[in-house]
Amino acid sequence: MRFARFLLAAPLALVAPLSHAGDAPLFVPQWLGAQYTFVDQHQSPLHSPYAGPLSLHARSDTRRSDTFGAYFGVALPARLQFYLDVEMFKGGGVSDATGLGGLTNGDVIRSGTTGLGKGPYVARRFLRWTLPLGDATSTGERAQDQLPGAEAVRRVEVKIGKMAASDDFDKNRYAGSTRTQFMNWTLFNDTAWDFAADTRGYTDGVMLAWVDAGWSLRYGIYRMPVHANGQRLVPSLRQARGEQVELTVQPEPDGWALRLLAFRNIASMGVYRQAIATAQASGSVPDITADERPGRRKYGFGLNGELPLADHGDTGLFLRAGWNDGRTESFAFTEVDRTLSGGFQLSGAHWNRPGDRLGVGVALNALSPGHREYLALGGSGFVLGDGALRYGREQLLEVYYSCAVGPYLTLSPDLQLVRNPGYNRDRGPARFVALRMHLEL
Repeated sequence: MRFARFLLAAPLALVAPLSHAGDAPLFVPQWLGAQYTFVDQHQSPLHSPYAGPLSLHARSDTRRSDTFGAYFGVALPARLQFYLDVEMFKGGGVSDATGLGGLTNGDVIRSGTTGLGKGPYVARRFLRWTLPLGDATSTGERAQDQLPGAEAVRRVEVKIGKMAASDDFDKNRYAGSTRTQFMNWTLFNDTAWDFAADTRGYTDGVMLAWVDAGWSLRYGIYRMPVHANGQRLVPSLRQARGEQVELTVQPEPDGWALRLLAFRNIASMGVYRQAIATAQASGSVPDITADERPGRRKYGFGLNGELPLADHGDTGLFLRAGWNDGRTESFAFTEVDRTLSGGFQLSGAHWNRPGDRLGVGVALNALSPGHREYLALGGSGFVLGDGALRYGREQLLEVYYSCAVGPYLTLSPDLQLVRNPGYNRDRGPARFVALRMHLEL
């Protein structure tokens, strides 16, 4: 336990190389890379007969966001690796990143909606350990949180420290990066998976994996926030935690993949039906935070598939489906209880631009009966609250074109259309146009 506490506390000294007098360094830290992403997004005016505290703005809105990141890693003795990621976020999202289940700029996750500072912060700080189970190896290239070199195909893997749960779960090669692929939250993650995280999307925890040829099984346990969408985490996993297990089937390394996810959260959460009953008894507007009690549970499931079609896998299809019980409040990611999304990525090799990508994705988001009734009676969550609700499924369409400008820079115009924004048939449709620039070294 002392070692785990030491790791979670900020062991920056591990980033410096160790050496003995007169000897060469035992290991040398590696700069794995850096990135800068700029998003300029415009929201058009929308039909809005009424609005609440967390509605999309009825008038047009234009916001810009900037994210900076620097990523480091070092190989340690005994098959250990240490990683440190430092990031900084500036700017904001249209309509203050509220009013939708599927918000339109994924980089805004790193700012949150609670007035976090704009200075640098440690995003990830973790140890990774692997135990080979055979002689077969594959070669990995240098990437964020990935040291280059050979690694056993069959292995046990352990990670402990500060990270994002989505670093290891719900991955998808065609819909998994808000900085280079789809920007909408529903298209780069399973939004019904209310994964443990602070406001910026990170948490402390442990991930265990058994990786074999053709399949893998992962389990993760992470600290939950004290309050919904809060930055402060509950210190003890006994009091609150987010658990997930995922089975991945992928017979060939570059072939089709299917992932089955199950999760359970335990935290001090409110129950929608009980918040409604309390409000009706007192003649007031329901408040989910007033009903929060320790030890409450939320569970759910996810399905995630990818199917390469051509161009060495650069052209392919993807599909996601997610469901959670929707009984307790949405707590960490966004306000979605059921989701279905899919689409494709097309390589620019078909028009002599092999580095370019065209992506088209569609999605449906939905709420549980208790969640939608809570909003209809005037209740608010942490991203939704129109003051009333004429319920309809949130329908999303996104199209982007990623244009490679040299080996390190991409420019991506992005279009998004949302019907029934915030699940409200009285509002919208909402239209968004963006230009994204991503520089990665």
